[in-house]
Amino acid sequence: MTKLSKLVLKNSSSKTFGKILSKTIRNSRYFSSVACETVTKGLVLGAYEINSGSHLQSSFVFTPTAQTYNKLLGGKLRAELTKSGPAIRKNEVRVLYGLEETFPSIAVVGLGERGLGYNEQEQMDEQKEQIREAAAIGSVALRDVSRMEKIFIESFGHAESAAEGSVLGLWSHVDYKTYKLGESLTTPHVELFDDCDLTGWKIGLQKANAQNLARKLCEMPANHLTPRKFAELAVKILSNSDINLEMKTKHWLQMKGMDALLAVAKGSCEEPLLLEATYYGCEPHVCPVILIGKGVTFDAGGHCLKTPEGMEHMRGDMAGAACVIATLKAAETLKLPINIRALIPMCENMLGPRGMKPGDIVKAMNGKTIHVDSTDTDGRLVIADILSYAETFNPKVIVDIGGFSRSTKNGLGSAAASVITNNDKLWEQMKIAGVHTGDRVWRLPLWKHFMKAVKYCLPADLCETASNLGASCRSAAFLQEFVCRGDWLHMDIYGITHQDEVTVQYLKPGMTGRPTRTLIEFLAQFAFKTDEQRNQKNATEYKEITCQDKSNNPCK
Repeated sequence: MTKLSKLVLKNSSSKTFGKILSKTIRNSRYFSSVACETVTKGLVLGAYEINSGSHLQSSFVFTPTAQTYNKLLGGKLRAELTKSGPAIRKNEVRVLYGLEETFPSIAVVGLGERGLGYNEQEQMDEQKEQIREAAAIGSVALRDVSRMEKIFIESFGHAESAAEGSVLGLWSHVDYKTYKLGESLTTPHVELFDDCDLTGWKIGLQKANAQNLARKLCEMPANHLTPRKFAELAVKILSNSDINLEMKTKHWLQMKGMDALLAVAKGSCEEPLLLEATYYGCEPHVCPVILIGKGVTFDAGGHCLKTPEGMEHMRGDMAGAACVIATLKAAETLKLPINIRALIPMCENMLGPRGMKPGDIVKAMNGKTIHVDSTDTDGRLVIADILSYAETFNPKVIVDIGGFSRSTKNGLGSAAASVITNNDKLWEQMKIAGVHTGDRVWRLPLWKHFMKAVKYCLPADLCETASNLGASCRSAAFLQEFVCRGDWLHMDIYGITHQDEVTVQYLKPGMTGRPTRTLIEFLAQFAFKTDEQRNQKNATEYKEITCQDKSNNPCK
């Protein structure tokens, strides 16, 4: 087993967050209490496949919880499932009715093979992904077939993953639909069945709800989510919490010299804004983790106008900002003991008489001049000034998230987000987070080759090139010119913000809200260091560093 494999198996999400939530949540079993409920209830159980080489001869074995339930029913569950057809296969679901009064409808889901775990080649914990998909399939089947008001779900061996799968699978974007009288607008309430790990269950609920929040924001049409409306909605989401909020206007941006961001917004009648949100989970003097989310509420491409097909999903070009807002909300709810400062620039990239043009030269906040090759590569201009501004806060690490290059989608599809960083340990941390959540990441290089390409510019200091060759790496090389110091990680999520096909059972086609859960897991690793990391005592790896307020001195 490799070093990474051992580290992945040691870092469990439930253990990570459980130190906090176990103080406030009392573990309880639902098996003995469900009978007193009066609402319509359903139950989701699991069965593993035993492959004997032939589909007709294949058999199944229940999960421990399903075995216990089957014994309580005197074997009726297994008997009815055997009568219903061939042995249940992976991702199949059978809904059984009338076995007993407490649960009129019972969904049995095929989990596939037993004994799965971390797959190094796939870079995924396949057991957790198996559980998410099973929980989603069973929950959706009971909702669609039996119209359950409350669904109880067994943990399948990992309560956190079961909660994630069920909540993500049941989510639907219905905000703009009209329903006839009698039709339901509500989502069934989900609860854990016959398991003591209520802490892990609550963690999974928070992670899934955060991702659903990001999905909801990304699905909102651009006429309902202009920069100002987006800012107002973000304030509404974050205001009822221990998060400090500041809204920077266009005049403030001009005073700071953020001409790169302002140039992108010139083509729209909507003024740009910068939302600054701060969460203090520990002492205020501890240097924060900076999260920067790209908040372009619609990207038409400016004078380099996109095709109608290219604009189809550009309402979701603010997915980076949506993920940051949802992550910050979850971090505050989970009470992570770290300081986080979120910087979210909000604007539109539209075609207008005052819009920037190819060939324009703009000066960024750090004084470097930029030659605009294409107005469609707006993301790096929006983020460049914010990276320079982030230095003000003496950050522990800077993470920027957004869709920057179509070549990321061409190379990785919807399988993973690309990550480029100047710190190997940050990459390992993000990779482990992706292993646990199923939202994988893939590292791309930050070679001098790409830096030279960005700097080879006759009219200005830097070229914001429109070339599609190595565009993902060029974007990162360009942005690195605005990172003044310290550790930095760049996430290009262009390929994973929207999916047309069902690649995982718990996410429908549409906006995905990814990689919100991965970001939460990533931050949790800052909050809770393993004993192995503490014993290393490496001064450059994830140590708590303090800085002097209102000082230009670097963190000590």
